[in-house]
Amino acid sequence: MLSPARLSQLLVEFVFLLLGALVVWLGQSGRIYFDRRSIPWLVISLGIAIWGLMALGKPGQFWARWQKWNRGVSLLLLGLIMLIITRVPFPWVGRLLALAGVVLLVRGALGCLLILKQR
Repeated sequence: MLSPARLSQLLVEFVFLLLGALVVWLGQSGRIYFDRRSIPWLVISLGIAIWGLMALGKPGQFWARWQKWNRGVSLLLLGLIMLIITRVPFPWVGRLLALAGVVLLVRGALGCLLILKQR
């Protein structure tokens, strides 16, 4: 039986799985309706990348080391992909958006496995 804390962590990782699937679908379908060169997009992408760096640098418990790396690296990669999206030609945006979705999918799947493996 999962404790309430681990169950809530598992649900958060499941949300990342669903979000990743949605972003992959949006990237593959070509339904891109946002201004990738706007100031809010730049601020959010920088914020996510910095948040990932802070997550990697924050000390934590020894048993949660892999979860911390999973979260930090995925946020850092997501922020960098979002920054790259601002500077590439438009035909590449869908592929990069799908790649960002794959990063979220991998983060959610690996996070679920790490939570379920935890004793």
